Amino acid sequence: MSSDAVKKRKPKVIRNEAGTPETKRGRGEGDQVTYPAGPHLIGQRKLITAKNQDVRVYNEEMELEGRDPQQDYMLYKDTCAALAKLMAEIQELKSGGAKVGSVEIEERRRQCSAHFITLKKLNRLAHMRLKKGRDQTHEAKQRVDVLHLQLQNLLYEVMHLQKEISKCLEFKSQHEEIELVSEKEFFQEAPAEISRPNVTRDDHHQLTLARLDWELEQRKRLAEQYKMSLARKEKIQKAIEQKREYLSSLQPGLQNIMQASLPVQEYLSMPFEQMQKQAEVAHHLPPPLYVLLVQVAAYGQACDKTLTVSISGDVDEAKALSRPPEDSQDDESDSDAEEEQQNTKRRRATVGVQLDDKRKEMLRRHPLSLCVDLKCKDSSVLHLFFYYLMNLNILTVKTKVSTTTDLSGAVSAGELLNSESLLNCLYASDHGKETPNPANRYQFDKVGITTFEDYVSDLGHPFVWVQKLGGLQFSSDSAQSELSGSALSASHMERTMKLLRGRLQARLALHKQFSSLEHSIIPVSSECQHLFPAKVVSGLTRWTMMSYQEFTELGFVQHVLKAGLVRETDLFFMAIVERGTARLLAAVVVNPRYPEVMPLFSLSLHWKGERSGRADDNLRAMESEVNVFRTELQGPRPGLQLLTNQIQRLCVCLDVYLETESQVCDGSEGPKEFPREKMCLRTARGPSRLKPFKYNHPQGFFSHR
Repeated sequence: MSSDAVKKRKPKVIRNEAGTPETKRGRGEGDQVTYPAGPHLIGQRKLITAKNQDVRVYNEEMELEGRDPQQDYMLYKDTCAALAKLMAEIQELKSGGAKVGSVEIEERRRQCSAHFITLKKLNRLAHMRLKKGRDQTHEAKQRVDVLHLQLQNLLYEVMHLQKEISKCLEFKSQHEEIELVSEKEFFQEAPAEISRPNVTRDDHHQLTLARLDWELEQRKRLAEQYKMSLARKEKIQKAIEQKREYLSSLQPGLQNIMQASLPVQEYLSMPFEQMQKQAEVAHHLPPPLYVLLVQVAAYGQACDKTLTVSISGDVDEAKALSRPPEDSQDDESDSDAEEEQQNTKRRRATVGVQLDDKRKEMLRRHPLSLCVDLKCKDSSVLHLFFYYLMNLNILTVKTKVSTTTDLSGAVSAGELLNSESLLNCLYASDHGKETPNPANRYQFDKVGITTFEDYVSDLGHPFVWVQKLGGLQFSSDSAQSELSGSALSASHMERTMKLLRGRLQARLALHKQFSSLEHSIIPVSSECQHLFPAKVVSGLTRWTMMSYQEFTELGFVQHVLKAGLVRETDLFFMAIVERGTARLLAAVVVNPRYPEVMPLFSLSLHWKGERSGRADDNLRAMESEVNVFRTELQGPRPGLQLLTNQIQRLCVCLDVYLETESQVCDGSEGPKEFPREKMCLRTARGPSRLKPFKYNHPQGFFSHR
């Protein structure tokens, strides 16, 4: 039975067979109402007798107060046990053959019904007891809630009082924030009517009041002085405004004068206006580019009038970079808000895209760059573009060559003026493929960059000499200098400019020579004619360029490779010299620092078999003639004819080799194929039978060295 049913149930009135309660009220006091006999387990019924009437009402709630729950529990167990026993007996009777309506079964059924009534009675009492317990618990909780609310109110009042007390304790008067003069100065400077030493020395409160009075007097005096200063300031400002207006009225006239003087500036090579604009933009350059600009301009003004430097790039973006972070914060906040709105609509970027963005940010260049134009006597110009990578703190350079003549004729000269290889090894071992800043290695590891060489074509070459021109020096430099900044740049400027001009002149000279060599013409200048005999029969038949891989596959150059005399940055060519049936192959290695570093020749002769310098002493001697004796072949400085002189000497040596070879072999008067045209003192000498390859001018004969 549910608790709601217990709440709705009203006290029951027990009626008997004698009649209704109305008929019972008319009975006398002596009359008694008899109840049907019931089981003893149900308990005693309580009778309520009203005044002047006998009304007996049965109320279970009143009965509940006098019952013991433990006894009810024992009654419940006994009733269940008796009920189970009766059920078992009925089962035995039925199994023994007793009929359903027999006296024994009916008697036991009546007893079971009585027990069921007892169980229902106990069930009602249990629910009523449960409801009563819940009501008592609810009343106790209400009392506890009331007490808790009162406690909270008291705690809040205590906290409020504590705050008020702390405010009173922490109260600071405004005079404590005023910086008063020290007590010593106060007694020395304040008049006696304010300081009152006889009172204030013993009373701290009076001392504070007196010091405040003295502070007030001083501030009044300073306020008067401030007003007088403001009046003088206004007068001075008016005078300044008048002079400013006068100067501003001069501006249009000065601009007209500057415009009119532009032809004069160009004629006298004094571009004052251009220099002024460049000086304004130079303030936004990063320090390395600014050092480079100042030093190049100073060197050009002092030593090279044809050297020019200019600034290019986005000036507004450079100004935004140099602006303090506080100024650009508002602008960035708006853009960030827009980007966040866009990003919420897009799919989240992948890890690869995030790495690409980080790489681009790390390799970001400064918006401003420098362009240095280095002019030569033949009107050719070497354009150097210098860039600054802000996050890597290094400088890079790109090149471009402008000439007055067409340079597209020579096929083998394609790599000579290539911007990727033009400045290779300007200084020894400076290839410009890796960054010279050791800190960049750790920065690259964070964004997954394996080598800087992959980005050189886009960003430029970070040569070490470029860093020094910008005043940058890193701990990885082999020869560190104590100089830094402008001093470091100035110490390398003159030598670097000479090397750059020499590199351009050497490459242009090689380009011109290659164009002739491809047409089987060996250009020999008039200053070098005395180095060779008047008649040279052997001639160049082919001049081609080859790659480093093709060079390494040649069999007669392996000793050069093993000696480490060749690098991938060198230029490789194949020259073929022929005379009759003899064919001489010459693998030529041209160092980027030509003519400072002499070209290297490796020879292989195809005549009556194949011979190379490793097996033939005379071929080895021919290699020595073209590779060793630089002073004889260099010609007038700076030695730009060195390569063609080497090739011409190679042809002369081949003539001597072929003309003297038959006499050495068979001792006849002269070969039919190669008649002897060179005059030699001795055709062979020593056990190795070396031939006379040295030409003696002006006698015109060949001798041994």
